[in-house]
Amino acid sequence: MWQGKLIHIHTAPKGRAPMQGHNSIRAIAGQGLEGDRYATGLGHYSKFPDIREVTLIEVETLIALERDHDIRLDVADHRRNLTTRGVPLNHLVGQRFFVGDTLLEGGRLNTPCRYLNLVTGQTLCDLLEHRSGLNCRILKSGTMTVGDIIQADPGAS
Repeated sequence: MWQGKLIHIHTAPKGRAPMQGHNSIRAIAGQGLEGDRYATGLGHYSKFPDIREVTLIEVETLIALERDHDIRLDVADHRRNLTTRGVPLNHLVGQRFFVGDTLLEGGRLNTPCRYLNLVTGQTLCDLLEHRSGLNCRILKSGTMTVGDIIQADPGAS
């Protein structure tokens, strides 16, 4: 059984706005992270129906980009809400898991978008194929705090 950790939280008030870091944030079931662009409907992709209440990426991906391609991507630049450590995101599609006391369900793997290339000035999309994170829905509201344990839902079948 795996167990990981939440190491960064970021939101943006609207599409293309800079990401803002948080130590703690309220996650609202069926909506998103309080004040985030996708919770308020102001995200670039808000008009496209999809599971996007909260997005996650593995810090291990950022480490691999730097190690293997000499690309340093700051944790605010990847445009995902939560940065995790030790969480097998690609295996959590359709699975329920907790971030602290907040229950999430993995929706689909995130597709790297060309906007990330524009924001960072680097060619990242191809390098992030299958490692661009996980889009999730929030099933049970709660507060997420940097340092929270991330683990599978023991009640899930």
